[in-house]
Amino acid sequence: MRNEIKLLVGSFIISIFIWNHAFAREVPIESLLPKKHPDGWRQIGSPQVYTRKTLFNRINGQAELFFKYGFQKSVFSIYQNKKNSKDQIELDLYDMGNTLQGFGIFSRFRSEDRSAGVGLASSLEDTSLLFYKGRYFVMLYATEADSSVLTRLAKTISSGIPDSSPSPKEIEYFPQNGLKPGSIEYYPEGLLGYQFFKRGFQGVYVEKADDEKKVEAEMKAKSRDKDRTKNGQKEFKLFLAIFEDSQKANKALEDFKDNLGKKGKVSSGSIIESKTRALKGEDPYQGKVMVVQKGFYLLGAVGFEKEEDGENRLAEFVREVK
Repeated sequence: MRNEIKLLVGSFIISIFIWNHAFAREVPIESLLPKKHPDGWRQIGSPQVYTRKTLFNRINGQAELFFKYGFQKSVFSIYQNKKNSKDQIELDLYDMGNTLQGFGIFSRFRSEDRSAGVGLASSLEDTSLLFYKGRYFVMLYATEADSSVLTRLAKTISSGIPDSSPSPKEIEYFPQNGLKPGSIEYYPEGLLGYQFFKRGFQGVYVEKADDEKKVEAEMKAKSRDKDRTKNGQKEFKLFLAIFEDSQKANKALEDFKDNLGKKGKVSSGSIIESKTRALKGEDPYQGKVMVVQKGFYLLGAVGFEKEEDGENRLAEFVREVK
């Protein structure tokens, strides 16, 4: 009897601890706005908080995208240069629910890999700075180009965010060899445009050309080909589709095989020497494709020209996935 009472009391104490810990993390989103501003700057007006019902009033054309990534609420505020009223910075701070969704929405908005050293990852341009930290995604847009002010303000905001969650582990699975910096993205649905792949990550890789003269000729003939970089290198993608279990991953691989059989081409033969199921073929829109199942993941390479590049990167990818 005593042991039962001890177990009940222990469980009750643990439950209270967990509840208190979760409650402590639920802070009013407006309290995350910086209390200290860069020298010579001030906050103007009152912060505005938005929910799923009112977000359209702030970003009407992009609200649906934020909803897909788990938007919870956001706060908007404006900061002004005391010496120049036209010099302003708009701040949007979004609570996306968890780190995966925070990274996901950040990955869809960053435009280049120029880090500001803020949060878990950041993207800096002349008049904008984006970053995410834990479940929060922050956007700063300025009317005047001054990256130093944007960076100072962003670091102040980041230091006040209590969420210390790490980046999604899947990001580390992507091989660094040939990876285009800042290209990894997370999609909550329709990865690569396939509904049966559902959610997952994709990253862009550079495929080097062997014959420079051939590349130059192709570049002239295909000057509007957006898949080619300025130096004539071809880009392709590695992707990681995530499922609830291996059976559902297997079903998605079968669906993909059926889709390729109807619209493209399915090749025979294995891709990588392993005990997992694999598929090789060609999609009429995506190009050459290789897919390997590993547990509840589907890993693939798509859009490559040289099979060697696709196979090497995919083999490396498979080894990294735990």
